[in-house]
Amino acid sequence: MPDSAESGGSPAATARVPWFAPTVFLATAFGLGRVPFAPGTFGALLGLPLALAIGWLSDRVAAGEPVMTHVVEVGLVVGLCLAGIPVCSRAATLMGRKDPGAIVLDEVASMPLALLAVPPFARTPQLLAVAFVLLRIFDIGKPFPCRQLERLPAGLGIMADDWAAAAWTAVCLAIARWQHWI
Repeated sequence: MPDSAESGGSPAATARVPWFAPTVFLATAFGLGRVPFAPGTFGALLGLPLALAIGWLSDRVAAGEPVMTHVVEVGLVVGLCLAGIPVCSRAATLMGRKDPGAIVLDEVASMPLALLAVPPFARTPQLLAVAFVLLRIFDIGKPFPCRQLERLPAGLGIMADDWAAAAWTAVCLAIARWQHWI
């Protein structure tokens, strides 16, 4: 039973997780992290429409000015990532584990972060699919420094390894666009 392994080991421990506590509810992406298989994949999937919405909102706020659009988008994404640290810290404490698998806010936030390398107008369905696959590969494979960042304390460790996976993804996307592969 994956849910019980994520929250402390036993079905009784799962029953004690305060799933609707505000920080747990946010950290599990409104309960999406409770999916019994590949919750991180579902979290990253939720990050795709979020990235598109942030790009669209940034463009509206900046009135279409490309430089300002990017500045607004970076600000929103960085704000989301930084807000995730205390949310994930508190949720992990309430769930009784250092990095419960049900916490997927890190995956949700890492997709918009990875897509900062691509202007909103260039985020085609093909590019989004490539970004999604790359992000999952880097998040699961944990290349340097992902695994090392995981060891940081509490919510910072939960979030930071996914930031590094997003950086790897962003570099790959930038190279692929530069080479006209996507």
